[in-house]
Amino acid sequence: MKYRYTKFTGDLLDEVDLEDLVSKLSDLLLSSGFGNPYGADEGERTLQALHDAILDALFNGGVLPEETIERLLGDPADGDQGDARSQLEELIQQIIERMGQEGYISMPPDLEAERERRSSGGGAGKGGEQPVTFEVTDKTLDFLGYRALRDLLGSLGKSSYGRHDTREQATGVETTGAPKPYEFGDTLNLDPASTLLNAVRREATEAAEATAAAEAAQPAGADTTAAARSGKREGSDDRSGAFAGRRRIRVKHEDLMVVQGEYQSSCATVLMLDCSHSMILYGEDRFTPAKRVALALAQLIKTQYPGDALKVVLFHDSAEEIPLAELGRVRVGPYYTNTREGLRLSRRILDRQQKDMRQIIMITDGKPSALTQPDGRIYKNAFGLDPFIVAETCAEVAACRKSGIMINTFMLARDYDLVSFVRRVADICKGKAYFTTPYTLGQYVLMDYMDKKTKTIH
Repeated sequence: MKYRYTKFTGDLLDEVDLEDLVSKLSDLLLSSGFGNPYGADEGERTLQALHDAILDALFNGGVLPEETIERLLGDPADGDQGDARSQLEELIQQIIERMGQEGYISMPPDLEAERERRSSGGGAGKGGEQPVTFEVTDKTLDFLGYRALRDLLGSLGKSSYGRHDTREQATGVETTGAPKPYEFGDTLNLDPASTLLNAVRREATEAAEATAAAEAAQPAGADTTAAARSGKREGSDDRSGAFAGRRRIRVKHEDLMVVQGEYQSSCATVLMLDCSHSMILYGEDRFTPAKRVALALAQLIKTQYPGDALKVVLFHDSAEEIPLAELGRVRVGPYYTNTREGLRLSRRILDRQQKDMRQIIMITDGKPSALTQPDGRIYKNAFGLDPFIVAETCAEVAACRKSGIMINTFMLARDYDLVSFVRRVADICKGKAYFTTPYTLGQYVLMDYMDKKTKTIH
């Protein structure tokens, strides 16, 4: 039997790092309605939008090497580029199918209608059919949260050297200061070296004092070696075998030294996200970065602080709690900003949590402009700071402080009315206010969370 060997040219699909590509597509997969701010349709979740995003990532995102792109496009001098275009379309279709097979997206089982729609001109399908859409899976949201956490914490590192992505992350107790004498109520985190050194010093002092006392008690000229021999015999009690010739160190309560460290306290956090219409207006998408930060924070808690609790509350005309699994699929709408209702719901959630620390992280770009009245109707006023709305919102802030809940506000805008309102909130609850942007929001949120996770213990 004869074998014929040919040169292996490889498959273009094998050169695509699917995880890197999904990371490049995060803006599309976490879309919040920025592409169509005046509508509520799913225009950003069509296969055509996914096709265009993959095409841009292949050529401009660095997913494919330059030599592979040159081989894919062929020689520009050739008059007919039809084969190159068909090969490129086939590659993108294979990538979409691979994303579906590996669980990054879910699609209808039959994609023939989408192929016919593209071949017929790209508009609505035959008979007025709508474009085929896809859904983002939980696997993709979990992966994007991991990537966001890695990128954010990597940018916070003390040095650019080394292979660790995070900075100073440790669980349990970490040594931070010099040891101190043990006192009742301290955590029994003993420092062995300092404890033994104290015991040796104490025994040496006691032996010297005993010798001096014996010498003082003996009459002049008497033999003082008996006391020394007695002390020697006392110190050599119970010695036998391998311990012969060794002196035992007896540790007493006053010799104990404990290490001062950092204690990782448990924390319950409610992340309040403003999903009012202003979060995608004025030429900037502020909601998608906020969702990315929330996913990163959830990944941080799951991997580094498993004893913590994280809840997500959306506030708009009213407020609602959503599961973390649904966070990546949330979109903004034509809503006002009901900050009071968001704080009230967050306080009720945290009141049920038995944790060392309870806090609210509020991400917003607008001043409060709505209020839920006792009869359930929504009072709205988007013009300036309504005194009635501000008074009721500040009353809820005071209620949070009375419950021992800290409120830290991250502002994505610098409107004068918003700044004055947030400063008033910080004064009432003794919290913090951060002036940030969608690009630096993640660093501020994660640093603030990790800094408050530790406290000095003795």
